[in-house]
Amino acid sequence: MVEKVRPVLIFSVPFTETDRAVLTIVFHSTTLRGSQFEIKVQVPFLKDGAFIAQSIATYPTVRAIRKLGVLNPAQLAAVETSVFKWLGKTA
Repeated sequence: MVEKVRPVLIFSVPFTETDRAVLTIVFHSTTLRGSQFEIKVQVPFLKDGAFIAQSIATYPTVRAIRKLGVLNPAQLAAVETSVFKWLGKTA
């Protein structure tokens, strides 16, 4: 799989020095399929697209390049709900 720099939503809680320095993320994509797990979010710092609840991963913090912006609570809740649905859990 070819890796490229792409926007992601950091989906992790703060960690302490005894924890691993990793972040769980949800990828954003501009190539959409109309899936129920694509959460469209309109924000000025991202191109038209969606966060893909089926595309979650965990990476070391050193892979994070820069902060683009922040989602409002309703946008974040929509992504959380979809990720939990993909994982077979309820929020």
